[in-house]
Amino acid sequence: MYATQALTHLVPLAADELDKNKVTPGVLGFIVFAALAVGVWALMKSMNRHMGRVNFEEGPGPAEPASEESASEESASEAEPASAERK
Repeated sequence: MYATQALTHLVPLAADELDKNKVTPGVLGFIVFAALAVGVWALMKSMNRHMGRVNFEEGPGPAEPASEESASEESASEAEPASAERK
């Protein structure tokens, strides 16, 4: 007798004992959840440590903002070569 045949004989017995409304994740579900929680906690602690080591100094901003006319001329000149390349 093969193992699969033996298991097929046990399936009807398990169906009588199993209440589908009372199935819970059990100990394995708790262990997996706890492992994920510990992993997330460790990653957050590591991220906070690395972010604390970052030394960021913002550089000076632009001297004066560009006017709307010069910005629209620059975008139009950039669009012309792109349309020529597509053809």
